[in-house]
Amino acid sequence: MSHSPYSALDLPRVINASGKMTALGGTAQSAAVAEAQRLAAQHHVDLDALRAVAGKQIAGRTGAEAATVTTGAAAGIAIGVAAMITGADRAKVEQLPDTNGLADEIILQAGHDVSFGARITQMIRLGGGRPVLVGSRESVTPGDLSRAISDRTAGLLFVQSHHTRQRNGLTLDQLVNVGRDSGLPVLVDAAAEADLTTYIAQGADLVTYSGGKAIGGPTCGFIAGRTALIEACELQNLGIARAMKVGKEQIIGLLSALDRYPSEPTWPDRVHRLETALQGLPDAVIGRAADLAGRDIERVALRSAPERLRTLAESLRSGDPVIYTRNHQLEEGLMLFDLREVKDEDVDRLADRVRQLWMAEGS
Repeated sequence: MSHSPYSALDLPRVINASGKMTALGGTAQSAAVAEAQRLAAQHHVDLDALRAVAGKQIAGRTGAEAATVTTGAAAGIAIGVAAMITGADRAKVEQLPDTNGLADEIILQAGHDVSFGARITQMIRLGGGRPVLVGSRESVTPGDLSRAISDRTAGLLFVQSHHTRQRNGLTLDQLVNVGRDSGLPVLVDAAAEADLTTYIAQGADLVTYSGGKAIGGPTCGFIAGRTALIEACELQNLGIARAMKVGKEQIIGLLSALDRYPSEPTWPDRVHRLETALQGLPDAVIGRAADLAGRDIERVALRSAPERLRTLAESLRSGDPVIYTRNHQLEEGLMLFDLREVKDEDVDRLADRVRQLWMAEGS
């Protein structure tokens, strides 16, 4: 096990069974990705030229016409929204976030108005956009969307996330069709998604990704899409994106991670080991759960009374090492263990802690 620099700061070691979470630092990078960043930090480079090269490489991986690097998927939303509002007009770029006289409405489904730690609608407003929600959290129809479109509409936003309510909502294909008929661009937030080509292939005009989650790179991201809109995204570096600068180290780390992506997943073996080790817990059902957003991820599931799961989650976070589990569905009686970021040597430690705390609570 490599030495953690956080111990020198008196910070406890973390076992991350929650997933690729921003709050826990995203991905624990491979040695190769970390080394690429170390080397990049020791040299100067023409940053504009590096961004251009990176954009071409990313576009090639996504099937898009062009791409640009960002500080993350959330920045990608703000920058993408800004690009849909300003186009390649530098005066408009410099005017933001003031949109007086500009079409600035960004339409999204009510069920896509989610928080990932900050609200999607706030990211829209950072880019100068004015969010317009259509339908309800239970249902959205094509008519709801069509009636919301006006001469103030700048674009449409689709959020691909386990946080959203997709049932009875509009699909991306439906949104793209409306966008085409109305002459409006469609931006997809695909922050944690592993598929780099599907949304572009479905006709999205811009897609924003996190580089530090599924891809396994540093805290950064990129937007892929149509050339004219990507050029407008790049132009935001003379405006709002100046506050979202990406360093040379992050760009090289991202390219290094993309060179190795996707790698053969090692988490299925860890899922099997933990699922087996937790069998037999009293008053609990141990199994597996598929990813709510449809990604090819299985997690170990512990089902029991919500109050007991809440106590377990709190106890796991108060020990040393600190253990974070996936707690989005505790009130439904479900705790999940995401093994993608758990080291092989920590699986048994994780299982032992869960069993020990569970048995102590039930005694």
